[in-house]
Amino acid sequence: MTGSKPLITLNNGVQLPALGLGVFQSSPEDTVGAVEAAISSGYRLIDTAAAYFNEREVGEGIRRSGIDRAGVFIETKVWITDYGYDATLHAFDKSARKLGVEQLALLLLHQPLTTAFDRTLDAYRALETLLADGRVRAIGVSNFMPEQLERLLAETSVVPAVNQIEVHPYFQQTALQRLHAAHGIVTQAWSPIGGITSYGGAERSAFDDPTLLEIGRRHGRSATQVMLRWHLQAGRSAIPKSVRPARIAENFDVFDFELSGEQMAAIDALDTGVRGGPEPDSITLAAYGRPIPEE
Repeated sequence: MTGSKPLITLNNGVQLPALGLGVFQSSPEDTVGAVEAAISSGYRLIDTAAAYFNEREVGEGIRRSGIDRAGVFIETKVWITDYGYDATLHAFDKSARKLGVEQLALLLLHQPLTTAFDRTLDAYRALETLLADGRVRAIGVSNFMPEQLERLLAETSVVPAVNQIEVHPYFQQTALQRLHAAHGIVTQAWSPIGGITSYGGAERSAFDDPTLLEIGRRHGRSATQVMLRWHLQAGRSAIPKSVRPARIAENFDVFDFELSGEQMAAIDALDTGVRGGPEPDSITLAAYGRPIPEE
């Protein structure tokens, strides 16, 4: 992998760039420039979501980059308000229109919606239809925990290609990752550099971790670059978020060094088991339902 820009082959043969740009909490005005800068730096994977309200700006950033949209792996997510078979089919139409594409590379269900899981299953069946019709190249889920993933596998036909979950050195979800591996599901890490650990006055920030800083010193790299290299060597996809061109470029400059087995193990040992984001069961329509606009 050293010196290359790795691709991960999904369980249906589609190739996913291992490292991409995330745009969660990127304002619409910042998103266009961030996407343009990312593509200029070499990124070919952009992750967005209907509930980020910046799909249109992702599409505009790709347009401004000058690269053919077919050359960019675009993934987005259906929000819980649009779950249900027909509603999810329509959610695809809304996202594709905003992004300016007729086909999406990867479409995910954003949350498991445990309080209405039958709607979640109907939404996933809509993804299966979109896959069969060629409107998406691969389908998957996000923030599904083992019990929800097991039920989905039991009650639907297509094994998800990806489960996008919180993974960083302080929260690794190793049991869930083992379940993914057993079923050929790729783990895609959101908050892969532990940005969520620096929110809200948290006591520990991965950016300042002594272990990561020391490993970085040995390679002449930042703690951020060490974390991204850790994900890549573990076979995960990672989607770090930034809107600053210099940081976007730095995050992508991780293909020409390699962590030792001892260094990988030292990072693995940082796991606290403490989730930074919301518990998936807490994401309900009552608390988080919001309409996704047509345009």
